[in-house]
Amino acid sequence: MEILWAGWRSAYMRAVTEQEASDADDASCLFCALPDKGSDEETLVIARGELVYSVMNLYPYTTGHLMVAPYRHIGSPGKASHDEQLEMWDFLARSQRSLEVALDPDGFNLGANVGRDAGAGVLGHLHLHVVPRWRGDANFMTTSANVRILPESIQETRSRLVEAFNKLG
Repeated sequence: MEILWAGWRSAYMRAVTEQEASDADDASCLFCALPDKGSDEETLVIARGELVYSVMNLYPYTTGHLMVAPYRHIGSPGKASHDEQLEMWDFLARSQRSLEVALDPDGFNLGANVGRDAGAGVLGHLHLHVVPRWRGDANFMTTSANVRILPESIQETRSRLVEAFNKLG
């Protein structure tokens, strides 16, 4: 059995004050506050829809790691309206295509962690991860030195993705 080691994720987990979140508890929710916190450039928002938005992950697994989240505070796909589900899937697909255009990765991890025991870092607010992958991206630096090497800043990557997202419509 191979083990995926992501020890550097603990920095994010320590930075977040863990709380049991419910669908009604959105006062301190990162994904609820983010869309109105500043400009898209400041908040790393890539694109906005009527019901969902895409945003760069501030603690990325790889260059280009982004997330798609609904504006509404919901904890799982089953609580999303049909329209929210459709727009989330559309944004997931558009995000993947944008990453292909902007960064040309070899593959993707797509998914969600729903609930504390599934590894959710932000409890109570559904969000989908789009993680571009390259052959050899988990090298000795990540596995032995607990260091990630990203070839460009998150802001630079965001700019490239905004351009690609807009081109793809």
